[in-house]
Amino acid sequence: MTQEKQTWSKRFEKALHPTIAKFNASISFDIELIEYDITGSVAHTKMLAKTGIISADEGEKLVKGLEQIRQEYREGKFHPDLDAEDVHFAVEKRLTEITGDIGKKLHTARSRNDQVGTDTRLYLRSEIQQIRALLRNFQSSLLGLAESNIETLIPGYTHLQRAQPLSLAHHLLAYFQKAERDWERLGDVYRRVN
Repeated sequence: MTQEKQTWSKRFEKALHPTIAKFNASISFDIELIEYDITGSVAHTKMLAKTGIISADEGEKLVKGLEQIRQEYREGKFHPDLDAEDVHFAVEKRLTEITGDIGKKLHTARSRNDQVGTDTRLYLRSEIQQIRALLRNFQSSLLGLAESNIETLIPGYTHLQRAQPLSLAHHLLAYFQKAERDWERLGDVYRRVN
């Protein structure tokens, strides 16, 4: 990437060594955040238009451009250069290609750090919901196994030695309760990550 294209380039007299530039670039892994970055950018654009920082027409053009990028990504047609610094820069660059100079207004009133925080929270909330759904599926399987094994006896253990017999259903329901505790705690995390 040439120094003129990098967001920080005006602060230094020389361009970064290519190895350092490659090391600093996060696009190879933070492209996974693109859906969340676009969602956050759409919300930010609507705020800019609602507060009059940009015109309603500019807001509509930006949202339309962002949704086009989302569609391009979903169809496998959005391939940012590997030398793009990060997902935010790649989206903003493509948006400017689509909308012209209006695309540069997307960055108004927020920093890259704001974007990183928003993207990360949106990503975590999505992942938490998926994990909670998987836990519910696991619990459902445990219940099914427990219902069909009420009369099945297994040895219970205490102090690493066999003790009294117990129902396999009872044993399986202990795991159900552990999963329930995890499901509830993930719900707490979900609320805090907002």
